Amino acid sequence: MIPLHESHLRRILREWVQHYNCGRPHSSLGPGIPDETQKGDLRPSTKVRSIEANTPVISRSILGGLAEKKALKLGDYSVAGLEDRCVVERKALPDLVHSLTLERPIFINRLKRICNYPHRLLVITATLSQVKTGYPYSAADPNHIFQSAIALLAGLTVPFVCADNEALGEELVASYLYQVHLYHWLEANDYGRFLADGDL
Repeated sequence: MIPLHESHLRRILREWVQHYNCGRPHSSLGPGIPDETQKGDLRPSTKVRSIEANTPVISRSILGGLAEKKALKLGDYSVAGLEDRCVVERKALPDLVHSLTLERPIFINRLKRICNYPHRLLVITATLSQVKTGYPYSAADPNHIFQSAIALLAGLTVPFVCADNEALGEELVASYLYQVHLYHWLEANDYGRFLADGDL
């Protein structure tokens, strides 16, 4: 989305701040949307950002129709129309530690199901050095958490990336979803799947 003028930019930012603080899923708070009072008209979208399907969610458009919240079978994000081929799971460090310790069987089962998706990604919103450092909120061994992440990559073939903070994690997810959508479109329209000059 390209802002056309200052008031347009302010409107976009107001809507994003409202979405960020009230409408987006917070994995560490459990399933569901923190403030389910936001309602808007339903418009077509190209990206879907969501939560697990077992939680009731009102589907609604945000950011001028660029994103839509609705229930997914699995994961936190996907691309509209590619929900059966693309899934992104995002974890903040406290949520990752919790998922790999107290809820390990549930999380591992979810990741095993994610393996069935051709496009899959685990985004950890913490640096590797933060993953390998002690946690004030848990007695979990940081090396155990780090090795578990490596095992997810090697054993379950679930790739993961670390982002320094929440904002970079969001940008990484958006870029990944854009690329998945782009290459799907290229293949569907007989352009082939290749990197062109300027893609990197």
